[in-house]
Amino acid sequence: MSTSSFPERDAQGRVCTERGGISRWADERLGISTLVDLARHKRVPQHKHSFWYYWGGISLLFFIVQLFTGILLLVYYRPGKEAFESVRQITYDVDFGWLIRSAHSWSANLMVFAVFVHLFSVLFMKAYRKPREFGWWSGLMLLGMVMLFGFSGYLLPMDQLAYFATKVGLQIPSMIPGLSQLVNDLVRGGSQVGEATVQRFFALHAVILPLLFLPLLSFHLYLVQRHGNALPPGEAARPESDRRIIPFFPNFLAQDLAMWLIALNVVTILATLYPWDLGKPADPLSPAPVGIHPEWYFMSQFQLLKVVGALIPGFAGEIAGMTLFGAATVFLAIIPLFDPDSSFGQRARLTSWLGAAILGGMIVLTIWGYAAL
Repeated sequence: MSTSSFPERDAQGRVCTERGGISRWADERLGISTLVDLARHKRVPQHKHSFWYYWGGISLLFFIVQLFTGILLLVYYRPGKEAFESVRQITYDVDFGWLIRSAHSWSANLMVFAVFVHLFSVLFMKAYRKPREFGWWSGLMLLGMVMLFGFSGYLLPMDQLAYFATKVGLQIPSMIPGLSQLVNDLVRGGSQVGEATVQRFFALHAVILPLLFLPLLSFHLYLVQRHGNALPPGEAARPESDRRIIPFFPNFLAQDLAMWLIALNVVTILATLYPWDLGKPADPLSPAPVGIHPEWYFMSQFQLLKVVGALIPGFAGEIAGMTLFGAATVFLAIIPLFDPDSSFGQRARLTSWLGAAILGGMIVLTIWGYAAL
């Protein structure tokens, strides 16, 4: 056997402890110098829109908070009949359980917000263009999974508000022709939201989604590192001599970590001063609470269905509302194919206007939905 397979030793047979020996031994096996060299040579553009570069990292931080707090909650959470009681114990009996639960809930909402900001900043900066198409598509898939994380996790406390909000939320896919029976059999586990639904949502939230999310997130981060940060069209049109770039390590990394610190402080303040509430146990026989509605990141779709349903009563209105939402989703998916060029032409302007219309529509419908409660 080759002696190079073992750590270097001195004349007395002791393992070398000098930095050079240990570093060389680890580098031969892990390729650390390649990663360090990549970080040292990576450059990040600096311009008036550089602020939007941080939102991908902020989204990642909130996911890390979700991961660690979720693991701690798993220690005490019991799905099924004891779902509400286990959350009550976490909130009121376990030391600092209320804080962990609040941090988990607040970071979930902040992660959805950060991912939305990241998505639309990428859209308006045209960072979906060649060769970044797969970065855009993987990001859209991550957004959809983040929203599924939020929807599946909202039911797990099984209190009154979570029960009826989930019941309302599941009515939307049930309206789609051909999906009603699938929703009953696969998602709800029956005709009504119950213990089987909690079991399935828990499996989706804690097992299935993480198994799908983590590889996709790794692929997305790999693409970001491979292609670097995109320049917005206005900055890309400037001569290279007029552009300013900074090293990723340590300059941009230090700025990124500072943004992480700010975001972590926001989570801590919200979780401490505004702890997440726990309502009464779910009772299917009681009337739904007044003003029941889905979470804020589903409010625009919920309000769109209400508005279109008022204009076109009946099943046709429901189909029309879901068609509008589906059209916006399809448009976001085909943007890299519709506007692949680096020029700022008619397609680029149309993409920006339609993106602004989608964003503005989501904001207006969300505010309208809460105002109408």
